[in-house]
Amino acid sequence: MRLSDITGTLSDLAREDDSVSIGRVLEKLGNRGYAPFLIVPAALEISPVGGLPGVPTLLAFIVVLVAGQMLLGRNHLWLPELLRKRSLGSSKLSGALEKIDPAINRMDRWFSHERLSSLTQSPATNVAAFACILLAMTVPPLEFIPFASTAPMAAIALIGIALLVHDGWLMLAALTVSTLSLTTVGFLLN
Repeated sequence: MRLSDITGTLSDLAREDDSVSIGRVLEKLGNRGYAPFLIVPAALEISPVGGLPGVPTLLAFIVVLVAGQMLLGRNHLWLPELLRKRSLGSSKLSGALEKIDPAINRMDRWFSHERLSSLTQSPATNVAAFACILLAMTVPPLEFIPFASTAPMAAIALIGIALLVHDGWLMLAALTVSTLSLTTVGFLLN
């Protein structure tokens, strides 16, 4: 699977209606595992949408919910109805997707083959899920420092990408970035 498959699906959803609900995204991407639901909230937080007050915390909550289920080994992702009904304006979503499209295309070229795929399967996925939970928990206090929550969400996005494309080398890099991010956050919050 490629990252552009996810952004293409999101673009299609944005063209269908004035807003795109999380529930609709779950319906469209649900058969692709947990990775898209780590990537999408993290990418949205990194985009201009993440500058809206409260949005980074909501997106971090989604990551904790998804990574928690991944850590517990659930086969299917569950989201509460309140969260499934939350939506984002199609024009905002389309704008965010346009901004990240060049990066997505480059990443598809870099990560188009499986390497060390055993690092993207259990038990390594448990470590990745735990790292995502820790990173997401740092976002709410960082929301008050401009652009500070971008680092942990970028690490979460990298973990999601590694899981999606089954790239163990990328997983190692993502976990390294996660450690650096958590260390930096520790210094910022002390």
